Parts: sequence; structure tokens; C-alpha cells
Amino acid sequence: MSEPIIRFVDVTKAYGDEAILERFSLDIGKGEFLTIIGSSGCGKTTLLKMINGLLIPDTGTVCVQGQDISKTDLIALRRNIGYAIQGVGLFPHMTVRKNIAYVPSLLNRQNRQKTEAAVARLVKIVGLDQSLLDRYPSELSGGQQQRVGIARSLAAAPEILLMDEPFGAVDEITRRMLQDEILRIHRELGVTIVFITHDIREALKLGTRVAVMDHGGLVQIDTPENIRNHPATDFVKELVSDR
Repeated sequence: MSEPIIRFVDVTKAYGDEAILERFSLDIGKGEFLTIIGSSGCGKTTLLKMINGLLIPDTGTVCVQGQDISKTDLIALRRNIGYAIQGVGLFPHMTVRKNIAYVPSLLNRQNRQKTEAAVARLVKIVGLDQSLLDRYPSELSGGQQQRVGIARSLAAAPEILLMDEPFGAVDEITRRMLQDEILRIHRELGVTIVFITHDIREALKLGTRVAVMDHGGLVQIDTPENIRNHPATDFVKELVSDR
């Protein structure tokens, strides 16, 4: 692997007396699609929040694009990181068009022509029907809302996209469609994706590598094929048997 775009070195993070991550180390390569799966409370979401500086490690170092997050400008850091979560978090009082245009409008200093071009590009990237642009989030299906959320997370052309169980609230058919869409987006844009899921099938389908976590540490990190065929522990073997 070349110089990692994200690096955790001996990271410990505790809430009160409970250590969520303990001496945790991980390198994530530029352009990688890393899926992360593990037991509830094992530190998956904490890991994501450290990447964009929402949490700072108690000990150890988290570096993003070569910068220690505890010593860098977090606002500048977050401009280069998209974040998509379950439940989307769209502005309910804004149309789809305005939701997607929110960040491009700020970046383009209210230049309408540039903002409209950015919206058109994002709508095309996520495969959203143009007829939905003047609707409000409450008028969309779960899958449509998720596409809008992904479009918004890509609005600043980030090099890193963090996704925390983004497809967890949609039906199985829509989920499979969104999985195919995010794979296409990854191929086309080359963005680095860190994707949390509780579904081993999803983890194996999407990841160029899969990280399995338990009790605040990495149990195994490998290609989907090796995770499937050569589980390192009984915990991983049990996960894979559920696929």
C-alpha cells in the first residue's frame, strides 16, 4: 500500500471508564473501499467520528491526508470529507434541489450558474430522477432520500466519504440497488470510502477490504475472498456463516 490517506496508530478512546477503542491501529489506502463490521459497541462509529475530527483520541494518533487531527484545522479537514448516515438528515423545509445545492452554493459564493451545474452533476452521479428536484424530503421514498443524502455528501468533491449504515433503513430491493450505485460511484470517482455496516453480505459485496472489529480492536482485515474462505477466528467464522 502507498502512503495511507487515513492512519490510526495505537489509538485508545474511552467513554468514562469504558475503553471503546484500545491500542487500535489501521491504515486505509487512497481510493480504497473499506467496509467495517462488528459487534454493537465495538467502536465502529467512534472510529468514523475520529476521522472527521468529531472525536479526538485519548492516546495515540489519527492522521488524515498526513495531518494529525489533533493539530489541524478541523473545518478545513471536514471540507474534504463527505458524511452519509442512516436516516440521511436532510433539511425538511428545503426542496431536493436546495438540499443538494446548499454546499455548492457556499463553495461557489452564491454563483447561480456554477451551483446549478454542480447540482446537475451530483444528480447524475447518484442516478436521481430530475422530476424529484422540486419535491420535499417527506415526499420521497427511503431510497430516494438516501440518494439525495449521498449527493449532498459528495457536494464538496471530497477525497474521503464516510458512511455509517447508510442503507440500514430501506427495504432489501432498494438496498441492493443503492449498493450497486455506491459501487459505481466508487469506480467513477475514485473516492476513498469507509463504510460501516451490520450486514456481512453487504460488507463482502462492497469492500475492497473488510475490517472485522470486536471489543475495540481489529479481529481480521483482509479481502472479501479471504474473509469468506479463511476466517481468522471463531467470531469471524460465525459472522461469515450468517451470509
